[in-house]
Amino acid sequence: MDGPQPSQSKGEAAISMQGLTKRFGEMTAVDHIDLEINRGELFGLLGANGAGKSTIIKMLTTMLMPTEGEARVWGHDVTRERNAVRSSIGVVFQDPAVDGMLTGRENLDFHGRMYGMDGPLRQERIDEVLELVDLAEKADIKMEDYSGGMQRRLEIARGLMHYPHVLFLDEPTLGLDAQTRRHIWQYLRNMNKDKGVTIILTTHYMEEADALCDRVAIIDNGKIVALDTPSNLKDMIGSDTVSLEVQSGAEALMSCLRSFPWVNSIVIVNGTIELMVDHAQSRIPEIMQEANKCGAVITSVGLHKPTLEDVFLKYTGRKIRETGGASGLMGTMMMHRRRK
Repeated sequence: MDGPQPSQSKGEAAISMQGLTKRFGEMTAVDHIDLEINRGELFGLLGANGAGKSTIIKMLTTMLMPTEGEARVWGHDVTRERNAVRSSIGVVFQDPAVDGMLTGRENLDFHGRMYGMDGPLRQERIDEVLELVDLAEKADIKMEDYSGGMQRRLEIARGLMHYPHVLFLDEPTLGLDAQTRRHIWQYLRNMNKDKGVTIILTTHYMEEADALCDRVAIIDNGKIVALDTPSNLKDMIGSDTVSLEVQSGAEALMSCLRSFPWVNSIVIVNGTIELMVDHAQSRIPEIMQEANKCGAVITSVGLHKPTLEDVFLKYTGRKIRETGGASGLMGTMMMHRRRK
C-alpha cells in the first residue's frame, strides 16, 4: 500500500450493518443487528462479557464470517472484499500484541512490512505515529522496558501505521491506572478530531464511554438495547437525585417541598430525604431557602446525576462487569496478514 487510500464519497457511512447475525451452533451471539456508524465518529460498544460486542468486532474486521446479514466497512463488503476491508482498518488488541524483545521502532517497522509499505514510507510513518503518541524519545528502547501505558500507546501507533480509515480498539485502557487511562483518552480524541480517524471501541468503563464517545450502543444478548449519545441516554433515566440529611424538621420540609412543581417525587430512605428533581444543581439554593423558611436543619446535601451505569442497569437489569478475557484477535489477524 502506497500512502493514504482515497476517501469514499461524502455521506457514506464508515460502517453499515443490516441484519448482521452470528450463530455458533444453537447459540446466537449476534442477533440481527442494524446499525450505521458515521465517518469521523467515535463510537462505543458497551456490554458485559458474552453480550456479543467482540463478535461484532470480529465480523467487521473479517475474523469471523457472518451467519446472516450484511456489513460494509468503508464501503467494502466484509464477506466479499475482505482484503479491501483489512487495508482500510487498524485494530488494537485487548491483549498485548507486540514483541517485547524488539524496540518500539522495530515493532512498527515489522507491522509496516506486513502491510507492504516500502522503506521510505515506513520510516516516515514510524516517525509520524511515534510523535502522535508521544513516544519519539522512547523509540529505540525495547518493549519489555516500556510501562503498561507506553505499550498501549505504541499499540495504538501501530494500528495507525498504514493510514487506516477506521480504528478498532478492544478495551483500550483495560488494567491501566486512572491517570494513564486519561492520557490515552486524550490521544484518542486527538486522532479522532485532528486526524479524522473513525474510532470504534469496546469498553467496560462507563466513564470512558461517556468521556470519549459521540454515540454508544449498549449490547445485551446479541442485540442493541439502547443507542444514542451518552447525554441523551442519561436523560432517558429521568431526574437527578438530591439527598438531604436533616437534623430536625424533616416532615415539615417534605411538606413544603411537595408544593414545588419541579419536585417530581420525594421519599425518605434510611432517614435521608431523597428528591427527584430536574436540573437539580440550580434548585439546591431554593431547597436551602425553603428549609430555612420551614425551620428545618440540613446537615448535608448530596447530588447524584444519572450515569451510563444507570442506563446500562435500566436496559440490561444488571451492572456491567469490569473484567475482560482474552479476545483471541492477534492470532486471527496474523493469519489474515499471511494470506494477503
